[in-house]
Order: sequence, then C-alpha cells, then structure tokens
Amino acid sequence: MDNPKISVLSRASVRNQADAPRSGVIHVNVRHSRCFTVVGNHLAQHAELSLVAIGLAVYIQSLPTGTRIGIKDLAGRFPESEHRIARALRELEVHGYLERTRVRLPGGQVVTRTVSYNRPGRLPVDDEPPPARPPAPPPTATTAPPNPMSQTSPAPPMPPTPPRAGRAPLPRPVNPDNHWRRAAAITVLGDLRRLDSRLVLGQQDIDRLAPAVEAWLERGVSPGAVGAALTANLPSPPRNPAGLVAHRLTEQLPPALPATPRAPAYVPPHPFQTCEAESCGLAFRSPAPGLCGGCREAAA
Repeated sequence: MDNPKISVLSRASVRNQADAPRSGVIHVNVRHSRCFTVVGNHLAQHAELSLVAIGLAVYIQSLPTGTRIGIKDLAGRFPESEHRIARALRELEVHGYLERTRVRLPGGQVVTRTVSYNRPGRLPVDDEPPPARPPAPPPTATTAPPNPMSQTSPAPPMPPTPPRAGRAPLPRPVNPDNHWRRAAAITVLGDLRRLDSRLVLGQQDIDRLAPAVEAWLERGVSPGAVGAALTANLPSPPRNPAGLVAHRLTEQLPPALPATPRAPAYVPPHPFQTCEAESCGLAFRSPAPGLCGGCREAAA
C-alpha cells in the first residue's frame, strides 16, 4: 500500500510533526502587510451571536466609511435572504456592535445613520487616556570643566501648546431661565438608571448634562423620548456612562421644528331672532331681539 502523501503546506504548518495535535485545527499564519482588518476575539468567538451576524460584523468593519449597508444592499452582495440579514443586524444592535438611528436632514429628508463599533463599550483611540510614561532614570552626575566664556542665560519661554481638537461642546438651550424645563431635565437624567441599571450618573454629571437635555426639550422632544434615545442599543457594558450620554446628547440633537401657524380664534355667530313687526315675522341674526333690517328701514 502506498504511503499517504503529505502536502508541502501541512509539512510547513508544524515544524515538528511530533508536536502536531491529534485532532483539531492547525494554523498556517502569514503576516498581512496590506488590505487587512483587525477583528477582536470578542467578536470572532462571541458566544451568543450567530455565525451570520459574526460574518456580517466582520464584513461591515472592513468597509470604508460611507459605504451603504442597508438590508437590500447586503442582500444583493450575499446569498442570504433579507430576513436573515435583518435578523443578523438586530443581533449586532443588541450586543452593541451596531447603532442605527433615524436622523432628519436639514432639507426634511429622514435617513438611517448606522454606526459600527469594533469594540463595544470602549471609547475610540483618540479618547483613550494616554499610557503612563515610565519613570525617567535618575540623572548621572557629571563634572565638566568650567568655561569662563560661557554665560548663563534664562531659557526661552516655551510656546503655548495648541488645544487638541476634541468633541463638540454640549448643546445649550436658547432660553436657559426656564425653571420647569431645568427640573424636567434633571429628572430625565436621574431616571436613566430606572430605564437601564447601567446608566448611573453622579450629581456632578447630572448638573453638567442638564443644559444639553434642556436643549432637547426646548426643541419639542418629550422627556420620555429623550430617555428612550439615551438608552437605546447600549454597548455592553458601557465603559463611561456619563461620556456615552454626553456623546448622544451632542451628536443626536434633533433639529428645531418650525413654528406651527395658529388658526384664527373661533367667533360664534349671533343667535337667531324673530322680527317683532306684526306683518313680518322674519328670522334674522342679532345679539338682541327687535326688528329686522327691512322693517327698521321702513320704520325710519
């Protein structure tokens, strides 16, 4: 009997055949230098997501910003049905990998804004705190011969460091003196933990975020709708609840609605009266009983 042929790839996969596992996968890894996407094991080995949802999340994370990823767009790209793709997108929303919100553009058109999170619950790289620097080694004592020609002069002042571009400022109400609206905003922020126990805000955060909630209320959004917008599709777990609430209050601020024209006030007509002339008896409208217009002219 011929010996089984072992491919070159299988020989290269394990340097020592004695170290090869009896069963299971054997990895042959090649370092990528271009056209690759970094995917965390929290997604690739997710214990609750379906295989379709994991593959769809990887595909979405590999796309450039601005690519259309609607259900029909994805169904035209993959053999899965629109129903399976829609269910996979809902899975990713539940676990924080996607966030889809309805946004009204300045022209009045309503569109769906989709945000992909490659690591739910974590801030972007620009928002991460800088790593702690290792302590500097102690200076080495050196003795240098004095130089009589050298003169000690003060070091020139360092130029001011330009401020780093950060997040947009929190929205503020046009009329900040509405005490009822301020109380409603504080109530909305304090009740977030009733809607989701992970959104526990301190008193300082509530006082800082209350003007932003006032701006939403001033634009006609009800307190219940504000709470629903702040608790929808939360990442699990939210790393910085106050930062997440501030981000949503700023980025999802709805536009101001145009003033609704008021209808003219209703003025009821005068009641019907019966002409008091003996030969008339005509019905006419008047605030008080008396003669009709024709009889008044005849009498005059």
